[in-house]
Amino acid sequence: MPVIDCQVHAYERNYPGRPWKGFLHGPDHVTGDEMVAAMDSVRVDGALLVSPFALYQFDASYALEVYKQHPTRFGLIKPVDTDDPGVADIIAEWKSTRGTVGVRIMLNRLKTDDPTDPGLNRVMAAAAKAGFPVNMLVWGKLDLADQLAARNPDTSIVIDHCGLQQPFEPPRPTQPWTEIPKVVALAQHKNVSIKISGACTLSHEPFPYKDIWDPLARLFDAFGLDRCMWGTDWTRATLLLTYKEGVEAFRVTDRLSAADKAKLMGGSLQRIYNWTPGKA
Repeated sequence: MPVIDCQVHAYERNYPGRPWKGFLHGPDHVTGDEMVAAMDSVRVDGALLVSPFALYQFDASYALEVYKQHPTRFGLIKPVDTDDPGVADIIAEWKSTRGTVGVRIMLNRLKTDDPTDPGLNRVMAAAAKAGFPVNMLVWGKLDLADQLAARNPDTSIVIDHCGLQQPFEPPRPTQPWTEIPKVVALAQHKNVSIKISGACTLSHEPFPYKDIWDPLARLFDAFGLDRCMWGTDWTRATLLLTYKEGVEAFRVTDRLSAADKAKLMGGSLQRIYNWTPGKA
């Protein structure tokens, strides 16, 4: 079974040809080549490359360049603008682009809490038509995510980062798991899956982060491993741990069987996104 990271980012140094729109914690650059080198160093076969909203907003042109250089290693996800009346056409065009596997909504940045919002539901309908999962950054908006899942049962929804707010730099939050009950409640919707991404950044212990496993077990029990996907959220986590630590923590744990690890670290993702590394 291939090992697949469910969320990584790549970006160039800030320069006039593709200027950053904002700020991202982490190195000045993590190019596609650098991301592949990090993956190779710890035997990660592929990853979902999410165009970083903080830097490029809705422009996924750099992710597309990375894919051209490494077509067997990355599936591509781009953020989409729910306020754009042409968002359905954008999603259809993205679907027709080689290497794409999904779209993303930065739900936590939206001003609306209305599950009937026309823009949100345009995205949900267009993604369902395209057969794309909608990835959602939901912290602070868990109730809205719950209502959207209920309203759009034919749309595959993937909750980013355990559904929880995660740190960009030390200190780590004192009580990082308080919203777990609301995240667990999302599991009632069979169209909802979850990324177990960035979980190590919530630990108060050094590697191998043994204190994450009891709360994660609640997610595994609720969703089942068929709807859970491991990931690092590299490069957001660079100030908290190394890429190797984010990978090896899940390899060395005795809380999961070999079969569980195979499912969590690649098997479930292949089914949910209908994508496997190595297929250019």
